[in-house]
Amino acid sequence: MSDLVPGTRPGSRPRWGLLLLGATGGAGLALCVAAAPFVAPALRRVCLPFVPASEAQVETVLQLLRGRRGALVDIGSGDGRIVIAAAKQGFRAVGYELNPWLVWYSRYRAWREGVHHSTRFYVSDLWKVNFSEYNNVVIFGVPQMMQSLESKLESELKGNARVVACRFPFPSWIAVHESGKGIDTAWLYDAKSFKTAAKYVAD
Repeated sequence: MSDLVPGTRPGSRPRWGLLLLGATGGAGLALCVAAAPFVAPALRRVCLPFVPASEAQVETVLQLLRGRRGALVDIGSGDGRIVIAAAKQGFRAVGYELNPWLVWYSRYRAWREGVHHSTRFYVSDLWKVNFSEYNNVVIFGVPQMMQSLESKLESELKGNARVVACRFPFPSWIAVHESGKGIDTAWLYDAKSFKTAAKYVAD
């Protein structure tokens, strides 16, 4: 009995199999192309792919900054969820993000959620931004960048600023408060304390 599929010649494969293989490969390629802008590194000096903050992390940030007002900046703002949540709590919130696709998406989300008038999103490398105008700073960083960022913020922030580090703490600063568990842990730092400590070290 012949093993051929009806309509095929000896030594040939069914066309539907090739078509299915081509369609699957094309869909996979399209998915990779579509996702690439969102997972590309957000900061040039270190490889920092976009990992969205969880609801617990957003809540922890807001809890640590409860009672605070003024200008807030999210360094490496991703899809804008920290900025948007902060704006809903009355902050003038700004996000800096190197990935333009995420910045455009953040602006759309802010418009959709009705806080576009109190939020701003910029395409920028954090190392080229001066953060002196902000008295509330949020950062989702990685260990490789925290030492350099310490020095930058020590020199730029005013004494009334507060800094929230999520996922990884700063290596030298002493936190005034810690909240959350595991990957949702965040540390709150007082600029007056770490600027004073840095001055003593320098002397």
